[in-house]
Amino acid sequence: MQPYSLDFRKKTIEVREQENISIRKLAERFKVAKSFVQKLLKRTQETGDISPLAQGGSPPTKLNSEQLVTLVEIIEEENNDATLKELTEMLELKTGIKVCISTLGRISNQLNYTFKKNTLCGRENKRTSSKSPSRILGKNQGHQGRRPDFYR
Repeated sequence: MQPYSLDFRKKTIEVREQENISIRKLAERFKVAKSFVQKLLKRTQETGDISPLAQGGSPPTKLNSEQLVTLVEIIEEENNDATLKELTEMLELKTGIKVCISTLGRISNQLNYTFKKNTLCGRENKRTSSKSPSRILGKNQGHQGRRPDFYR
């Protein structure tokens, strides 16, 4: 939702000062929340400012650009096979900033780095058969266009 305009805020304050009506009636008259009128009047009395406050936004990143460069250097050196946990420890040693594993995972995704292991065990466990399931079952075997019994 967009913040109320400055003109609307000024008009609300002017009506309050001229007619001296209650906050509740003022809120009903302008069809706004009572809390909006309360906050607007309080802020006007304390600071004299009626402009809307900044909305939303995301928290600042934990690593600045220099530290991201350091992270990339750590990954690209001899540690391209390191786990995220090991990378967080190395980053903490180099920069002094402790980052959790999930943060480092998000950063690595944004940098398009993957940490898939290329181990000998993984290569040995791959399936060596190039046959697809239809070649194994044969063309006419399988469900043959019939619906299973639990759909009937």
